[in-house]
Amino acid sequence: MSIIPEEELKGFGSLNLAPMVDFLFLVVAVFATLAVTKAALYDSEVQLVKVQPASDRSPFIGQNDYYIINLSVNEKGEYKWITEFNEYLIEGVKGIQTELKKQQNLGLLPKEKEKTKVLLHIDKRAKWEPISQLIFGVRQSGFEIHPVYDFDEENTVAS
Repeated sequence: MSIIPEEELKGFGSLNLAPMVDFLFLVVAVFATLAVTKAALYDSEVQLVKVQPASDRSPFIGQNDYYIINLSVNEKGEYKWITEFNEYLIEGVKGIQTELKKQQNLGLLPKEKEKTKVLLHIDKRAKWEPISQLIFGVRQSGFEIHPVYDFDEENTVAS
């Protein structure tokens, strides 16, 4: 007779893998979520354009090379269609898509959508949701959209 019972000395015949499978599932779910989030946040087709004053523009660029549409998003999430003389408040992304289609049907925009450049002026305090909705809405209409920024000279640091 021994101090330790024989049942305690026998090895177990199986290993419980349920916690390991649960952990593996959680790891796969986290990495899948990260991959989807990264793809949604980093759009490689969005390029910023620097707006130059009229005096700095090249005089050799013809007026008929492309047509420029200026849109803006303010801090309230409102959309504006900016022309040379006025700014027009437009209700939602559907309104902008309708206006683009209407102007193309009237012949105010070129029939070839690649000849039309849509410049998006973004307020510094604008929220991301209306900006992204507008970007995807204009792309859905078949036009290229380019977010722009105005170079702020008073915020630069002299080197």
